Amino acid sequence: MAKINPFKNAMSQLSAAAEILNLDKSVLEQLKKPQRILSVSIPVKMDNGETKVFEGFRVQYNDARGPFKGGIRYHPQVDMDEIKAFGFWMTIKNGVVGVPFGGGKGGVVVDPKKLSKGELERLSRGYVRSLYKYLGPQVDCPAPDVNTNSEIMGWMVDEYSKLVGKWTPGMITGKPLSMGGSEGREEATGFGGVEILKAVWKEMPARGGSASGGKLKKGATVAIQGFGNVGIFFAQLAQKAGFKVVGVSDSKGGVYNPKGLDIAALESYKKQISSLKGFAGAKEVTNEKLLELAVDILVPAALENQIHGKNARKIKARVIIEMANGPTTPEADVILHKKRVWVIPDVLANSGGVATSYLEWTQNLSGFYWNKQEVLAKLTKYMLAAWKETLDTRNKHKTDFRNAAFIIAINKIAQAMKSRGI
Repeated sequence: MAKINPFKNAMSQLSAAAEILNLDKSVLEQLKKPQRILSVSIPVKMDNGETKVFEGFRVQYNDARGPFKGGIRYHPQVDMDEIKAFGFWMTIKNGVVGVPFGGGKGGVVVDPKKLSKGELERLSRGYVRSLYKYLGPQVDCPAPDVNTNSEIMGWMVDEYSKLVGKWTPGMITGKPLSMGGSEGREEATGFGGVEILKAVWKEMPARGGSASGGKLKKGATVAIQGFGNVGIFFAQLAQKAGFKVVGVSDSKGGVYNPKGLDIAALESYKKQISSLKGFAGAKEVTNEKLLELAVDILVPAALENQIHGKNARKIKARVIIEMANGPTTPEADVILHKKRVWVIPDVLANSGGVATSYLEWTQNLSGFYWNKQEVLAKLTKYMLAAWKETLDTRNKHKTDFRNAAFIIAINKIAQAMKSRGI
């Protein structure tokens, strides 16, 4: 299958929502392009004494509602179309969940697995040195993304603070707790996704059309594509909430047991052999086939463009909770909507991470910190309020959930742009 351009998908989603909203053309034209695109070369002295130059990006998409906000990813396939798309989606996501941020995204073209820890640290500090004049708590506040973590965020905030001459923890989120990180951040995305799932299932019509699907919650089956941080926490919390996780996969393949998987045992097994294959009492299943399992709920929590025009008709799930960024193409959205599959979009379903990043940022700026229970309670309020607004908007406009979420965010962004005279 030819590579799908994620920015083209993003613009298709923008156009669909803008048409329903009858969006002012001047606002629409501005939302079609990022406010700023930064491309940098990062020289890094390697352990063997040689200097290697890495390519880095930062897209600052829109800051009408607040500082640019979005992760930094390290991946050999990072490209500008991808970073632009994710910068746009972050703008939408922050609007949907109701936090006062704009959207941005960053990346470095690198396979971090091929770098030593020292090389990785020098690269991370070099990225900040190249861009620090465009970063800051009130300007652009990055976060972890693919192949980056709290340790890397720690190096980055340390480098930034040295460059500006003062300790500035609020310039980045997803930091270690010892450096101003937030309790609850590690599980936030998965936790938020399960809060959305529980709320969705209460509204889901039973098969046949009437009655609340909430009564069927116990034992409703779930398949999860992606068993990293987000997928693991989602699986654990969904199981705890009474859902039955029957299928799980990672980049090497997956496992399926219609009677349910022991998630704690599966996580332990993967840590031991770095694979899900061979897990006792389960059948092996490919990533592609996992998407087509006969389950109630499908959770794409891995890569973008996994559900597309060629496999959407084979989807048997009644609900799709998008925990990955951009896992469903616009072509697939049309097919799934006709099949009456409820697709809960990434800009809502996986916004628990950025909502908690907002809470971390707030704690950093105030110097006052909450415990995990307080953080997750605040996160729950954000997620449920965003779900209710999305559900009401979907019903009002008689559209799908993605369009509804985009309508909410675009309306907020447009109002901010007009208020600021942009």
